[in-house]
Amino acid sequence: MLKQPFAFLAALSFTAAFATVDVNKASEAELDGIKGLGPATSRLIIAERNKSDFKSWPDFIGRIKGLGDKSAAKFSAQGMTVGGAAYEAGTVDAKSTKK
Repeated sequence: MLKQPFAFLAALSFTAAFATVDVNKASEAELDGIKGLGPATSRLIIAERNKSDFKSWPDFIGRIKGLGDKSAAKFSAQGMTVGGAAYEAGTVDAKSTKK
């Protein structure tokens, strides 16, 4: 009787363990798996990352055209990280990071 709840919890933890996608390490396919990121944006992320790793969320938002606070929050909620860190609302002033 207790097997089913434990199996369910194990499946959830297994899924959660693989849900994190760091933009500095992810493949194009992994980035495409984030809802709202298409192939063009995934390629742009990889091209920018090849120049240098993203140091923080403000760096990421400033270097990827079309991304802002709302997108960052949405992607972070799906498991995207920058350098292992989740996005925290209010830490990024997108206007000051974009040139």
